[in-house]
Amino acid sequence: MNRICELFDIQYPIIQGGMVWCSGWRLAAAVSNAGGLGLLGAGSMHPEVLREHIRKCQAATTKPFGVNVPLMYPEIETLMQIIQEEGVKIVFTSAGNPKTWTARLQAAGIKVAHVVSSAKFAAKCEEAGVDAIVAEGFEAGGHNGREETTTLCLIPAVRKATSLPLMAAGGIATGEGLLAVMALGAEGAQIGTRFALTKESSAHDNFKQLCLNLKEGDTKLLLKKLSPTRLVKGDFTTAVEEAEARGASAEELRELLGKGRAKKGIFEGDLQNGELEIGQIASLLHEEQSVAEVMEEIVNAFKAARQQMLDKAL
Repeated sequence: MNRICELFDIQYPIIQGGMVWCSGWRLAAAVSNAGGLGLLGAGSMHPEVLREHIRKCQAATTKPFGVNVPLMYPEIETLMQIIQEEGVKIVFTSAGNPKTWTARLQAAGIKVAHVVSSAKFAAKCEEAGVDAIVAEGFEAGGHNGREETTTLCLIPAVRKATSLPLMAAGGIATGEGLLAVMALGAEGAQIGTRFALTKESSAHDNFKQLCLNLKEGDTKLLLKKLSPTRLVKGDFTTAVEEAEARGASAEELRELLGKGRAKKGIFEGDLQNGELEIGQIASLLHEEQSVAEVMEEIVNAFKAARQQMLDKAL
């Protein structure tokens, strides 16, 4: 049996990214109900909002789901306490040291996966005792690794560095993409952008429609002095590029970024002033679908592509 499916007790090794302002209970429950693993995106939720989403997700699905927690979250102790109190059994951590929380979460009966962007950090995850690893290439939307390693380069390197169950992320939205990363050593995929643009995503319609009309090259990795972030090109990114070109300090960039820009763009639909985070793979997506449609399409395309490869085998 596939180790990712076995670990999380799911039908398909497809994990929905826990994206800020997109990954609420409707999206997570829909993915879990369709046979994947839905994740709530705690990074854009106050602790009590997360509690509400956990309870609504529990009411909407009997299948496993989890919570994605950026370890830089300011109220991390409260957040982790709520996750344990509400009986969540799966946590994906990112943007921090996995040693800090892994053992404590596992002691509470929670399975822990950690997101990395390099083979070096994958090895540190194994030392920290995580249950699984997500290796994310720089094609991904939102916050990204400083190494700028593509997914197809990263997965085989991480596979050599660790024997743990491995999921690929970054630039995967199709069954063919899932097959490709599995050929390189991954045992499943975490998919963000495609689920961010589904009907069940909590992202604003303005944001979804903009992203569904992007062309190749319409996103760019910026804010490297702070935390590298892939953004849709537009008014805000132009301002960031101009600031970076003149050598703006990290403090100046923080001031330009301000507060709540991601919420303004992704959740409220302000396309001029918002921070619009999405992955490169958006340029292949042009239709807003339901989660059920997306899951069926990915699974069927995976099976068809696998058969095609067998038919072409030497």
